[in-house]
Amino acid sequence: MAYKVIISPRAQKEIENAIDYYALYSVDAPVNFISLLTETYGSLESNPFFKVRYKNIRALKIKKFPYSLYFSINEDNNTVRILSCFHNKRNPNKRPRV
Repeated sequence: MAYKVIISPRAQKEIENAIDYYALYSVDAPVNFISLLTETYGSLESNPFFKVRYKNIRALKIKKFPYSLYFSINEDNNTVRILSCFHNKRNPNKRPRV
């Protein structure tokens, strides 16, 4: 059963900031980031049941980049809500909370 991925405004802003940052230093990095982000979305659509980090928040690392997607699952309507695209080197106290 496929899940629909919904991106929160916070996560969208963090993704845009990451793309803008990579664009400052490389032509290829933003394209690679978007490609691997899209691949990560595909993983969440097919099977979003990754490790629970706390309460009902789960996380999945984006391959080759220092970011993780923090998300919650609503099994009633088959949706995955991306709460944050969090840089793994940031202060862990700033991770998204429900």
